[in-house]
Amino acid sequence: MLYPYVTLWLSVVALSVAPPSPENGRRRLEKNQPKESISYENLDLNNYDQNLDVYGESIDLINYEDLYDYSEPQPKIEVGTLAPLGKKTEIFTTQEPQITTPGSTSPKPEEPSLFGSMTDQGLPTCLVCVCLGSSVYCDDVDLTTIPPLPKDTTYLYARFNKINRIRSADFAGLNKLKRVDLSSNSLSEIDDDALRLLPSLQELILPENQLRALPELPSSLIHLDAKMNQLQSSGIQTEAFKDLTKLQFLYLSDNKLDYIPVPLPTSLRSLHLQNNNIHNMHKDAFCDSRDRAFIRRALEDIRLDGNPINLSKFGDDYFCLPHLPTGSYY
Repeated sequence: MLYPYVTLWLSVVALSVAPPSPENGRRRLEKNQPKESISYENLDLNNYDQNLDVYGESIDLINYEDLYDYSEPQPKIEVGTLAPLGKKTEIFTTQEPQITTPGSTSPKPEEPSLFGSMTDQGLPTCLVCVCLGSSVYCDDVDLTTIPPLPKDTTYLYARFNKINRIRSADFAGLNKLKRVDLSSNSLSEIDDDALRLLPSLQELILPENQLRALPELPSSLIHLDAKMNQLQSSGIQTEAFKDLTKLQFLYLSDNKLDYIPVPLPTSLRSLHLQNNNIHNMHKDAFCDSRDRAFIRRALEDIRLDGNPINLSKFGDDYFCLPHLPTGSYY
């Protein structure tokens, strides 16, 4: 009785698991197919293999894992820090050694002629001193002699040194020299021909030295300052200032003079003889006793204070002066 029912159940199961027919499968594919068809017109199928070869050359698949390591986390980047220099950078920052070839020499220093002749210190004058135009400044540089000077020197300042002598050749050929200032040196001697042949010398400044005598002076001199030395009357030549017709300022204070040097040029405007050892005065020291009409109008400043002379005893010797000398009258 059960056989017909079993047979029917087996038939139903067989139908349910049976593979679909080709027709049904075709219908399903067409149903799942996209509405728009894919176009292969832009694909170069002929060179497809070649493109793959090129692609393999551009990317090294064997070492691809080395390009990016996924196993380790990326290092942190610190903002504001510089990466260490690489080898290439070191090539440019490292100073290259100097290569010397046979016969090559190091650069020579400036020729001494550019800075004047060599001094006793072994250096050119204009390196020891300062040369500005026609002026030479040699103050406080421990000079012991007059340095060789450029031929166009007009003004020389060599104060506060240790120069002890002016030699005949020191100023030879310096025809433009107008001013020589050797204040505060150790001068004790000046050669007779050291100054008298200088045609343009106007100012000779020699205070605070150890001079005992004056040499023959040029007629162009206007200003002579030899105060605070060891000058004695015997060290000044007879009529030493007579022919100095341009001399206006004569400063001989703080020396050891015994009398006023005469005769004095009429061009003189200022005479300083204070703090010497003057006792007497020559009657024609300032005026001409034979010419009562003579008036010395230029000489307005005479300093005789600090001397043992009593000026009131020589009243008749001042009649030609516009102003009386400064000093003791009692």
